[in-house]
Amino acid sequence: MTAPGPLVVVGDTLLDIDLEGHAGRLAPDAPVPVLDDLVEHPRPGGAGLAALMAARDGHEVVLVTALGDDEAGHRVAELLEADGVRLVSLPSDGPTPVKKRVRSGGQSLLRLDSGSTPGTIRGVPEEVAGLLAGAGAVLVADYGRGVTAVPDLRELLAGLPQRVPVVWDPHPRGSAPVPGCRLVTPNRSEAAGFAAALDLPSRSRARGDRSTPLADAAGHADALVTAWSAQGVAVTLSETGALLSYGSGAPVVTPAPPVHCVDPCGAGDRFAASVALALGAGSVTVEAVQRAVADAAAYVAAGGPASLTAGRALPVPEPLSAEDLAAVVSRQGGTVVATGGCFDLLHAGHVATLRAARQLGDCLVVCLNSDASVRRLKGPSRPLVPAPDRARVLEALECVDAVVVFDEDTPTEVLRRLRPHVWAKGGDYAGVEFPESAALETWGGQTVVLPYLQGRSTTALVQRGARDDIPDDTKELSR
Repeated sequence: MTAPGPLVVVGDTLLDIDLEGHAGRLAPDAPVPVLDDLVEHPRPGGAGLAALMAARDGHEVVLVTALGDDEAGHRVAELLEADGVRLVSLPSDGPTPVKKRVRSGGQSLLRLDSGSTPGTIRGVPEEVAGLLAGAGAVLVADYGRGVTAVPDLRELLAGLPQRVPVVWDPHPRGSAPVPGCRLVTPNRSEAAGFAAALDLPSRSRARGDRSTPLADAAGHADALVTAWSAQGVAVTLSETGALLSYGSGAPVVTPAPPVHCVDPCGAGDRFAASVALALGAGSVTVEAVQRAVADAAAYVAAGGPASLTAGRALPVPEPLSAEDLAAVVSRQGGTVVATGGCFDLLHAGHVATLRAARQLGDCLVVCLNSDASVRRLKGPSRPLVPAPDRARVLEALECVDAVVVFDEDTPTEVLRRLRPHVWAKGGDYAGVEFPESAALETWGGQTVVLPYLQGRSTTALVQRGARDDIPDDTKELSR
């Protein structure tokens, strides 16, 4: 689903510059590193960065902002227009702020700011009213330099119809969100600061609950929903994910996938842009927050702002496939264990077998029958759970390292690709020859049988459920 109109980003734009160099020695006159081979990486910052990200996602984007009539402002405009962002300038007599980070080896050594004193914004162009009313979504990216404080602009934002979702990314030195925002997106420290500045009571503190970071964030979010007359507040929690509050009841927490983060700069802008785009495309708020958490994690995993210098965000490294995992473990001298099955309605017997199999080696790969394969083995009424869902449940077990789905009646072809050291079968099969055993012998693999937890099976569960569906007065006849 696509938004019915462009994403209109409103807010303060900066010029961000990273100066990357190699620090291989200290200065002779002071204990400071000397950077050689400096390379400059400029990019729009603030609202401009959110607009750039959305444009690179392939969306139509209009940026309403104030840029100074100076070299930095012209440079930002060129960078944005090169990516297809349409600029609507608010007349201002102030300079364009510049934030310059000096970095080496992925770490910031120094930041140099200039143009920090905001100018005066004189009026709002007439076209802005039509742009806002025709937007698919509006993102207000407040960086505390005055754009969101312009009275005429605030009046336009507050008067937008309900069909235009407004997402407000606030700033400690900025203006309060206008009433009626679909979502406000402070980070954890910002939410705490706003609640303290407004002297808002925390729900957990009022009840005397033991304080935890999550409880504090929930209490702040609840209070801010009411104080800001917002429909919802999503507090971003860095690597933990995001917490969504509607002002009462239990909050919705969306965990972030684990990623390696070197430079989180811009992650909040990525979150805000993604949530606004998702709401504009028709997603409900919970779904939009889930999408934004995933996008923000992908952004930092790809290198954060470094991923933007090549023109497109770098792809997020995919987890190792089952085949790649097996190859890596084998090269390192480890033991690869594989097991297989339908795993339709995962039960205690499955878990016991999987744990026992994992104890035989250094990684466990589960060969999972596809839906078509299960139907051929179990009949047209199976599987009860589709293969993608069965795989996700298996991957969530701590004893399972990878899952690979196969379409054949037996996993022999998959095993030829994996070449596991051990093929573990669960059940009472002692002394039985398996069709996979011949393949295992070609590379010296060993087939073993693991004891099966008696009295547990998917078939029994299905039959028991069918009996439970029979009316009470006829159950006795079915036994």
